[in-house]
Amino acid sequence: MEFNFGNITIFSPSLSITIIGGIILFLLYRWSKELETGRGKVFFYFLISSSWVAPVYYQSTESGVFQLWAPLGFIIIFLYLFRSEKYHPAKMKASLLGLLVAFYQIILQYIG
Repeated sequence: MEFNFGNITIFSPSLSITIIGGIILFLLYRWSKELETGRGKVFFYFLISSSWVAPVYYQSTESGVFQLWAPLGFIIIFLYLFRSEKYHPAKMKASLLGLLVAFYQIILQYIG
């Protein structure tokens, strides 16, 4: 959807993406209430685990280039939470939600 204001055009995401974003924010807000201190940390765990997706293997073939993508942010957050004394189920829930977003980003890399 796009909105035209003279020389400026604002593009908004599709309705399905907007609804999914709203659900994600609602879940993160609900899980942040489970923590006694540092409620904003849930959002950072989600952000880190969902944003860092990188190629871990690269090979050039006759038909093109093959790249194997992995959610490195989630792997680091998971190892940190697994070994840390500050483990809380809400942090792990936010990280798993970030993993789902990371998988969506990986699928977009393979499709595009």
